Amino acid sequence: MGASRTGRRLLELLRPFDLRPVLHDPSLTPAQAADLGADLLPLDALLAASDVVTLHAPALPATYRMIGAAQLALMRDGATLVNTARGSLVDTDALTAEVLRGRLRAVLDVTDPEPLPPDHPLFDAPGVVLTPHVAGSLGNELRRLGDEAVAEVLRWVRTGELRSEVRADDLARIA
Repeated sequence: MGASRTGRRLLELLRPFDLRPVLHDPSLTPAQAADLGADLLPLDALLAASDVVTLHAPALPATYRMIGAAQLALMRDGATLVNTARGSLVDTDALTAEVLRGRLRAVLDVTDPEPLPPDHPLFDAPGVVLTPHVAGSLGNELRRLGDEAVAEVLRWVRTGELRSEVRADDLARIA
């Protein structure tokens, strides 16, 4: 869910596998989604059709708790929700209830609230992996992030151009 830079990169990484990626992003046309290698679906259809749902949307008023009890109920039994975007996209209480019933699994790099209280049931729930909002910043990734930041500054100094510029009008689409 979400054709942010991370969502697009995930679609690239999934191409070699025998999968049928589906995508929900209100800013895309079906042709644009097809160019990314995915079928564009409404959110409810995506949730009902997917074994794994990964969230790559920004935190906006329109995306606040866009995954609540009604949306989680649409997911298949045994499906996994992965949130590496923003904790506010998911109603944590509704997800906790589904996970504790054993119906859904979750991989959460972000939560709402963040961090969760130390006694929160998700810490001990089977089928849940929690990371402290560093999933993309472990091991070699830190060096690559630093190298890319330095390369971007050098590129700007040498050419006046940026490869990974973030523009104000992009903020409503990127996570």
